[in-house]
Amino acid sequence: MASRLLSPALRSTRVLSTPSLAARSFHTSPRSLADVATPLPVRKPVGAFRGGLFGFLLGSTLAGGGVYYYILEEYKVSNELLTEDIYVFLQSLQASVQRVHAYVQTLEEKLAELDRKKK
Repeated sequence: MASRLLSPALRSTRVLSTPSLAARSFHTSPRSLADVATPLPVRKPVGAFRGGLFGFLLGSTLAGGGVYYYILEEYKVSNELLTEDIYVFLQSLQASVQRVHAYVQTLEEKLAELDRKKK
């Protein structure tokens, strides 16, 4: 059976007996031709370089703005913490100075009392 299909005589008759799709002709209506005739509006293309440059600048600006506000907020927080630490340090320093002042006063009173006893 395979030998019959592979023989050149049978192959040529079989090919001719199948209907060919290439025999159909191509027809268009006047309406579709009229639609094709109208020119499309001319668009100025955005080049890859110009679009990439614009995207880079836009992204850099947005990232820079975000970083600026982030750093500004961190600066405010650290400044408030530093101010609070300084305030606490000054309060403790003032308390220490008052304790030293009270201690010195008691020493001066004791020295004055010893001087009175010696006289």
